[in-house]
Amino acid sequence: MENELLKIFDENHNNIGITSREEVHRLGYWHESIHFWFISKSNEKYYIYLQIRSKSKKDYPGLLDITAAGHILAEETIQDGIREVKEEVGIDVSFDCLIPLGIINYSVIKEDFIDKEIANVFLYLNDRDLEDFSLQTEEVSGIVRAEFRDFVKLFHGEVETINVQGYVHDFEGNKKLLDKSVGKINFVQHPSSYYEDIIMKITDVIGR
Repeated sequence: MENELLKIFDENHNNIGITSREEVHRLGYWHESIHFWFISKSNEKYYIYLQIRSKSKKDYPGLLDITAAGHILAEETIQDGIREVKEEVGIDVSFDCLIPLGIINYSVIKEDFIDKEIANVFLYLNDRDLEDFSLQTEEVSGIVRAEFRDFVKLFHGEVETINVQGYVHDFEGNKKLLDKSVGKINFVQHPSSYYEDIIMKITDVIGR
């Protein structure tokens, strides 16, 4: 995976070449990614779906994250990135069914990892049940959902924890039901501005 080739961009987002994923994160090049946020409605409540990253992942193992996401490879278009949904969570989605939320640029810098993403963000309004998901367990160990209203309160600092429900696969591949409280510490540490943008953009679509 580290040898995957990605297009790289300068600070003005001009394409300046192609290099490996490893080099992209080592040297801190801007690169394209794609994010898919799933939202459903049940009994007049909206729910947001979150993946649990595999504990074998190099980055952010075991943390809650975007429903499905990934890099846009050098030879791919943005539309080709829809493959990430099928690969990670086993859901067939047509690109035409997605609601574009725009591009969010953000960067995360750690000691040995620089992530500068040009994130193409999409919303998928759906009626999927948790049992509809078929996870690529090497990447995603579980799937949960939370009330969107609670998700908003958490990232607005109004509450310290929220409830999530779903399931996770253990190292033997057995499915274990989850019903637990989580806080911000249990989420991938995307910049707070990213979560604020996501909340605003989703709220603009579904209302308050």
